Amino acid sequence: MEIPTTLKHKPVIVSENYENVDGRYAYNTDTKGLSLGLAQWNDRGKVDISAKAWRHTGEKWSRQSEELPLHRVLDLAILVTRALQHFRESYRYEKLYDEKNPVIDRIGLQGDAMTVSVCTSNEKIDEDIQLFRQALSNDDELISERLIVISRILKEMGY
Repeated sequence: MEIPTTLKHKPVIVSENYENVDGRYAYNTDTKGLSLGLAQWNDRGKVDISAKAWRHTGEKWSRQSEELPLHRVLDLAILVTRALQHFRESYRYEKLYDEKNPVIDRIGLQGDAMTVSVCTSNEKIDEDIQLFRQALSNDDELISERLIVISRILKEMGY
């Protein structure tokens, strides 16, 4: 299914068969494609690149399609990888995190730091963190495959 090119987001690089590789939803997802393109919020003379996940209801393109600036996509990747790293060692804590210090890391970005922490304001954090860990475990093969690909590409780029 071809991603629309007549909308405000202008696709430049696309994956139009994303529905075939959408993790556990492969072949049964409304996310039909991914694109990198010119952001829909661009003002005259100012151009930003964004990533977009294109969702389709079966009849029309969904308003739930999501567009994110590239730096935010990468920030999410940083958050995911740091969370995965935390859960490799979380067995050391009774509740899977240090209750006295729920901050997992502070990652320096742009002269400040992105704080990564367990959301202790969640009233059901003890239950939810167990479910989160189990979901990570269930999806380990899907996640690992993608991390290996990212690692390979980054090494090829000299990172």
